Amino acid sequence: MITLEVVTPERLVLSEPVDEAVLPGAEGYFGVLPGHAPLLAALGTGELEYRKGAAKRWLAVAGGFVEVLSDRISVMAENCEPAEEIDAARAREDLRRAEEALKNKDVSDRDRARSEHRLRKAAARLQVAGRVRSE
Repeated sequence: MITLEVVTPERLVLSEPVDEAVLPGAEGYFGVLPGHAPLLAALGTGELEYRKGAAKRWLAVAGGFVEVLSDRISVMAENCEPAEEIDAARAREDLRRAEEALKNKDVSDRDRARSEHRLRKAAARLQVAGRVRSE
């Protein structure tokens, strides 16, 4: 087993031994098993999946860093929500607003980048929220 610790600036989200984890890196998803080589990577926006035995769980994460050691995965996320805590209606509204903002052709590059980030974050939240309903 490998210990998975997930923290945000506000709280400790998770700290428990797991059999494996799949994380959204800034360059794409990657898996971690016990004994993994040391790694430091930027965290992207998406689903963090972890497994303990046959049970799988999901977190929606956005931004931050992940450090992998042979016995520990330390995730320092800007934002993180367990599937059970996500308000799907609010996430759908956030997605709609981000899509609407991206339709505006006169938006600055900075505002477009913010809207794209909000869109990815809302989509990840909806995907993770759907996981808890489909178990």
